[in-house]
Amino acid sequence: MRTMYDVQQLLKRFGAYIYVGNRLWDIELMMIELKKIYDNELIERNDYINAMMILKREHRLETDYQEGLQ
Repeated sequence: MRTMYDVQQLLKRFGAYIYVGNRLWDIELMMIELKKIYDNELIERNDYINAMMILKREHRLETDYQEGLQ
């Protein structure tokens, strides 16, 4: 798993299709769903950590991008 698309595919395996319309909100909702999946022991710890790191990176990049527009 290397990209946000990979994380989306992981979430899709559990029936979580996320699209709110705002990329930042999408990422935050993905983090919440990923945590729920991990807490229910449906994915391994390494997969959870890797996916969360990808989402945190994307969140930081999107926040920086949106702040640059203002």
